[in-house]
Amino acid sequence: MLEKKKTEYEKAVLIGIINREQNEEKVTEYLDELAFLTYTAGGEVMKRFVQRMDVPNPKTLIGSGKMETVEAYVKEHEVGSVIFDDELTPAQQRNIEKQLRCKIIDRTSLILDIFAQRAQTSYARTQVELAQYEYLLPRLTGLWTHLERQKGGIGMRGPGETEIETDRRIVRDRITLLKKKLLKIDRQMETQRGNRGALVRVALVGYTNVGKSTLMNVISKSDVFAENKLFATLDTTVRKVVIGNLPFLLSDTVGFIRKLPTQLVESFKSTLDEVREADLLLHVVDISHPQFEEHIDSVNQILDEIKSADKKTIMVFNKIDLHKNETIAEDDLVTEKTTKHFTIADWKKTWMEKVGDRALFISALNKQNLDEFRKRVYDEVRDIQVTRFPYNNFLYPEHLDAH
Repeated sequence: MLEKKKTEYEKAVLIGIINREQNEEKVTEYLDELAFLTYTAGGEVMKRFVQRMDVPNPKTLIGSGKMETVEAYVKEHEVGSVIFDDELTPAQQRNIEKQLRCKIIDRTSLILDIFAQRAQTSYARTQVELAQYEYLLPRLTGLWTHLERQKGGIGMRGPGETEIETDRRIVRDRITLLKKKLLKIDRQMETQRGNRGALVRVALVGYTNVGKSTLMNVISKSDVFAENKLFATLDTTVRKVVIGNLPFLLSDTVGFIRKLPTQLVESFKSTLDEVREADLLLHVVDISHPQFEEHIDSVNQILDEIKSADKKTIMVFNKIDLHKNETIAEDDLVTEKTTKHFTIADWKKTWMEKVGDRALFISALNKQNLDEFRKRVYDEVRDIQVTRFPYNNFLYPEHLDAH
């Protein structure tokens, strides 16, 4: 009889830096996200350390005094991983490892580790492996002696734990091989995309964990994996959807995140081809998240990088059922009204007003306002279809009755 496996969470501490670019509020928010990433990777955050410094220490990123505080805490609580929110140079990583004698992980390697866990298909695994090798290449010297003592866990999945004897030449050869493999798969996927005919293509884009897969499941009546963890979806899923009598293709893509490792943007370029080749983008936003405006900026930045920023886009503000705002008492004349106090009605009067009918407010989980959503998507897809095939005009009525 198979015993039920109990999840063991690895102890971890987080380290962030307050500097000119990021104030205390921003660092707190980044560390909240880092804590969620750590939980997704299988870690339990024991403590957070934050240091205010204008110029990072070139040897250990944080100052020597703070380093001693972290060292004492790690030793006392037998912490397995120390996770930095900022990317470490190979030299910094080695110096910190020598002093703390535990796994030292930065935000990039943590995201790569989650991707390694989540990759289901051969294609996604190849993309992740390529990104991991490119990250490891400059960090090879001195790394393996440390890894010999490791038993796996956060930051150690993938090529690290099986190829301790790897040297630079072997890694470079492997990178070349993986790139060739990806090129071959890319050509196959291009053929697949070509075989889909002239159907209009719609792509769901957005920050990680905003509810894209849930929305995909509701619209396409399919069963795409959705979970309240970061990067639940790694492989692009494409489904044929019919609204009224109008068929189109809907694809669910990998979620974006702030400080997304460049290695991942590079190796996932082909996955993002679904976005590049889409006729319409549905930019899904979690309106219940306090920093959703920054999430929109991060997504737009990546869309710009993959030359898709000027595509026809509908902003879909999801999770309206979870949106909560702080209230100010009527007799309170001191508290200034900020975005924290905004109701959805208040938000609609801000910059969202300029978005106009290109903004939709829904709850995919509770199926709120989905009829309005379907009608809006139907109208947009119909416009693209009729422009492309004017003789098909009579096939699709101008207005879709809610159903």
